[in-house]
Amino acid sequence: MHNQILLGVVLILSTLFGLWFRKTRGQIKSGRRKLEIGAEEIGEKLGARLTLLQFSSAFCSACRTTKLLLNSMTKDIPDVKHIEIDTESRLELARKLNILSTPTTIILNSGGQEVGRAFGVPKREQVLNLLEVFEI
Repeated sequence: MHNQILLGVVLILSTLFGLWFRKTRGQIKSGRRKLEIGAEEIGEKLGARLTLLQFSSAFCSACRTTKLLLNSMTKDIPDVKHIEIDTESRLELARKLNILSTPTTIILNSGGQEVGRAFGVPKREQVLNLLEVFEI
C-alpha cells in the first residue's frame, strides 16, 4: 500500500513538472536582468533595431530548429540580426549571461541591452510580436 501511494505521488509530481516544462519552453520572457552586451563581446556588430543572440551546442537538435526559424524570420529584415554562438567555444560569455541550457536566445535592443529571453525553440508568433513591438 505504501509503495502504491509513493508511486502515485511520483507520477503526479512528474506530470506536473512535465506540463510546466512544456509550457515554459520557447516562451519569450521580458528581460529582467540589466545586461548590456557589446559587439566586442559577441564578436559581431549588433542589429540596428534588434539582435537575436542564440546560444547553441553541437549535438542539440532544437538548436538547429531555432537557427532555421530565426534565420528565416530575419533574412528579409535588414535592421534585425540573428547571431548564433557556440556555447562550448564561448563558455565564459555563456556563464556571464547565465546560459543554463541550449538553445537559449537573448533578444538585445540596438544598445545591446537585454529586452527578452527564450529558453528552447521560440514560438514563431512571439518572435513576430516582438518584432512588431520594437518597430522603429
